[in-house]
Amino acid sequence: MKFKHLFLLAGAFLLLAVPLFSQESDDFEEEEDADDGKVEDEDDILVPKAEYERPIPSGDTHFHEPFDTRAEYLKRWVQSQAKKDGAEDDVAKYDGVWDVSEPRESSIRNDLGLILKSKAKHHAVSAKLDKPFLFDGKPFIVQYEVKFENGMDCGGAYIKLLSKSDKLNLKTLTDKTPYTIMFGPDKCGNDHKLHFIFRHKHPKTGEFEEKHAERPTAKLDTYFSDRKTHLYTLIINQDNSFEIKVDNAVISSGNLLENFSPPVNPPKEIPDPNDKKPEDWDDREQIPDPDATKPDDWNESEPATIVDEDAVMPDGWLEDEEIYIPDPSATKPEDWDEEMDGEWEAPRIDNPVCKDAPGCGPWEKPTIPNPKYKGTWRAPMIANPDYKGQWAPRQIPNPNYFEDNHPYKMTPIGAIGLELWSMTDNIVFDNFIIADNLTVVEDFAAITWEMKNLQERAAESTG
Repeated sequence: MKFKHLFLLAGAFLLLAVPLFSQESDDFEEEEDADDGKVEDEDDILVPKAEYERPIPSGDTHFHEPFDTRAEYLKRWVQSQAKKDGAEDDVAKYDGVWDVSEPRESSIRNDLGLILKSKAKHHAVSAKLDKPFLFDGKPFIVQYEVKFENGMDCGGAYIKLLSKSDKLNLKTLTDKTPYTIMFGPDKCGNDHKLHFIFRHKHPKTGEFEEKHAERPTAKLDTYFSDRKTHLYTLIINQDNSFEIKVDNAVISSGNLLENFSPPVNPPKEIPDPNDKKPEDWDDREQIPDPDATKPDDWNESEPATIVDEDAVMPDGWLEDEEIYIPDPSATKPEDWDEEMDGEWEAPRIDNPVCKDAPGCGPWEKPTIPNPKYKGTWRAPMIANPDYKGQWAPRQIPNPNYFEDNHPYKMTPIGAIGLELWSMTDNIVFDNFIIADNLTVVEDFAAITWEMKNLQERAAESTG
């Protein structure tokens, strides 16, 4: 925790120093103005950027990636050479461009990140973990940073934690590649999401099914629009509890057995698919009264409305004026060809004479509700004496029922991947870490995101 305290203290000093630095700059400008009337360049009064230093985790990790150099990235990460099934040929390839460079508005000098650079492309890149995560009784923690430099219109910035397998080939990563956990932000239009999905293996059939966490109740829209770096953290504990954090604040928590759809464990009983509703089953709660008759004086031919014969035309009504007239200021376009386009007519506009009049054009008497109207006669409804209730098939034991009380024990993870489609470019990823010790992850955030966040806030406060 020494690193965390040291850098938080340094960050706090920076924020406190900003007003003093700005004041000194103002005083310096006044002296310069007195000498030669020149105003110092705006860049000279901005908060100085911190210099990047490689973050070293304070303990053991399964994976950490700060993207120190492009050369290290090329050695470790593999770009997919596959094609997406079902997509048109011109977009099927995973040929979206990735780059490792300093973001456009980096708050720390020489701090590189992995940047998704192209629009309307499939992107896929992945790296193997330093050692697989086995879900053998320790917490699983994954954390990483995302910055939408251009905001986000439609696209994802989530990660996939790929299932460990002898068949796993990073060069063929696609949307069909088996994963254990999918986590991270996703947005299209006004639908803002923060995914947490895990694939659960059916203990009887061996098939996998995606389990989706309940949507967080917290507002997520600013994370996609404020163009700041945000920290996403997922913690899964061995007691099946989980927490999702954004910027170190918990925005969602729950239990793998209770807060996922579809639920991990299926129902003990299911409707019998062979049970059919009897033909004589009457499920009508009410029926027309069979003993009711239409009254003799019920006239169904009367219309619902009639002309108001007592109505008179309002004073000032301009019957001889048209509601719309040709626009007197309109002229025939020079390229108008009457043989091809027909006779030219000026577009019509509201008649200005009618503006203050009660109306223009031919006047007609209005209609009013017909007091004699009764409509079509129908027998009143009564309780159905033969009603048996709403029919439902009988319940039978679920042949696929099982009870898994430890969904925490997921498929081991062998690699981390980003398999994304985006209509927005310049999405910056940085400082991935996967570990089984929360303190190690928190320490890593203290010397990466927390320092970056302090710099971004300080830069924002100085304009």
